[in-house]
Amino acid sequence: MRARGLSKRFGEVLAVDRVDLSVPKACVYGFLGPNGSGKSTTIRMLCGLLTPTEGEIEVLGLRIPAQSEQLRSRIGYMTQKFSLFEDLTVRENLEFLAAVQDVPKAKARARIDALVEQYRFGDREKQLAGTLSGGQKQRLALAGAVIQEPELLFLDEPTSAVDPESRRDFWEKLFDLADAGTTLLVSTHYMDEAERCHRIAILDHGALVADGTPHELTAALEGRTVLVDAAEPRRAQKALVDVPGVLSVAQIGNSLRVLADRNGDAAARIRDVLGKAGVRAHVDASQPNLEDVFVSATSGSSDGDRPGKADAA
Repeated sequence: MRARGLSKRFGEVLAVDRVDLSVPKACVYGFLGPNGSGKSTTIRMLCGLLTPTEGEIEVLGLRIPAQSEQLRSRIGYMTQKFSLFEDLTVRENLEFLAAVQDVPKAKARARIDALVEQYRFGDREKQLAGTLSGGQKQRLALAGAVIQEPELLFLDEPTSAVDPESRRDFWEKLFDLADAGTTLLVSTHYMDEAERCHRIAILDHGALVADGTPHELTAALEGRTVLVDAAEPRRAQKALVDVPGVLSVAQIGNSLRVLADRNGDAAARIRDVLGKAGVRAHVDASQPNLEDVFVSATSGSSDGDRPGKADAA
């Protein structure tokens, strides 16, 4: 899947601004960004549901939106909101989706049997979908999204309403699909989910501000993250929060995690600031994580200070 110069305007609002993407086959590609950053709009353009204002899209060798009809039988799409019929049983929902996707009846029966077993609905086939738990509903929605065995699967914040254990189980199912050759594009707000992805793109105000593997993106922040242990963490935070060059100061337990705006010995600079403020603290450099990447990429820093865009495979 490739997009070049992808833009979308809604009247005077520029929702997506010249986005370039390359997603390799069988890749789990994560989409991150604040609310309103353009993630859902971009996904809808990529799968042919919205026509871009500008730019070129190629998905599975097809030009989009011109060949959107040919694409629909080869992709699956799942939203964050459970969208199946709550007054139908588990099996009835899958039968309906198979019919909508024009899966031949003989093949549909075998495919539904396989999905019922794979997604652990063997004892719930006749249960109404509306009575399932949040995690079970998400599993059913995923089963429905892959009923036609799509080559490419779009998932728009699919785990926003489920518990952590159900989220872990859901992601195991996604990696099963990737191992079988399915390409997945997943938007999420969860950093632990982003860390699982093969590659990550971060959008901010419609623009692509970071793109690469989790390792590439965190390595670009080397030397910019600091851990502060202070007897009075709130006092230390007040001393640091308005210091030029400090992008964020987040309290985690009794410690502070500080992100600086440029490479270099951030720990020495933080140590000096706290010393001048009379705050006793132990300051050490810390390994960057994806939350640091997200804050840096969406903080309004200049392009030169953002994590570098790594070329996609």
